[in-house]
Amino acid sequence: MDRQKAKQTRRTRRRIGIRKRVAGTGEVPRLSVYRSLRHVYAQVINDLDGTTICSASTMDKGYSGDTTGNVDAAKAIGTLIAERAKSKGVEKVVFDRGGFRYHGRVQALADAAREGGLKF
Repeated sequence: MDRQKAKQTRRTRRRIGIRKRVAGTGEVPRLSVYRSLRHVYAQVINDLDGTTICSASTMDKGYSGDTTGNVDAAKAIGTLIAERAKSKGVEKVVFDRGGFRYHGRVQALADAAREGGLKF
């Protein structure tokens, strides 16, 4: 097995373990984060209904930054997702890091969402 496939497999196993413990409800939905090499994505999800309450990414028209795959972009997306979630009436969320380490872009997004008013 090549190195990239092994990394992906390990991340998938971590993600499954996290999802066994973390689930979003109507009152406290799940803030899910995904990062690719070029972009950062965030969703607020109600797992009981299987619906996405709101989302934000560096590919959205609401994102005005000039770079998309760095810590500054993650901070902007964290602020944007907090603003959109609060407009939908969501104050508390549970954080789903998606198998990624809580470091760098994932941590920057979480900190910006907290500063934007989300509690987790």
